[in-house]
Amino acid sequence: MQVLAPGALLVTAGFIFLAALLASPRKFVQLLRRTRWIMLSLLLIYGYSTPGQAVPVWLGTLGPSREGLGDGVLQLTRLVATLAGLAILLERLHRQQLIAGLYTLLAPLRLFGLSRERVAVRLALTLEYAEVAMLRKSDTWQDNLRSLFEPHGETGRQLELVLCRFAIQDAVVLGFVLLMLWETIR
Repeated sequence: MQVLAPGALLVTAGFIFLAALLASPRKFVQLLRRTRWIMLSLLLIYGYSTPGQAVPVWLGTLGPSREGLGDGVLQLTRLVATLAGLAILLERLHRQQLIAGLYTLLAPLRLFGLSRERVAVRLALTLEYAEVAMLRKSDTWQDNLRSLFEPHGETGRQLELVLCRFAIQDAVVLGFVLLMLWETIR
């Protein structure tokens, strides 16, 4: 999404938005609601930190720039398209399937001496703790913050991943995606 020209970005993002609204509308709206302040901040940061013509003109230097708002909208489009894709993944895959898929895709890390097992375990723990934190209800944000630093009382636990074989169809799709990426980068 980052390397696409604005026209191609809008077309691609439109297809991803539509797919998310059809496949997982509840999860997509939930992700948008949770990131609304980040999105507003992103737009304001771009609008006020990018030089250009002020909008509205009568505010002069106190207004956001037209160029900054344009760049901010492009970044918001990328962010929302990413959230739409994530909503589809989270709706269609169980947490274990998601981790197993990432574990399989991270196989090339072995070439660099990195452990994909450690990445998978850390991701699994992060997702589990995030889910527990979201379900925990407290009165104030201070209570939420304090609860993040409380010990969880868990000691040794095993994580079991059910791995599927990497089929020829998977290799073809992955190769096609890599080819598309290569063509857009060149």
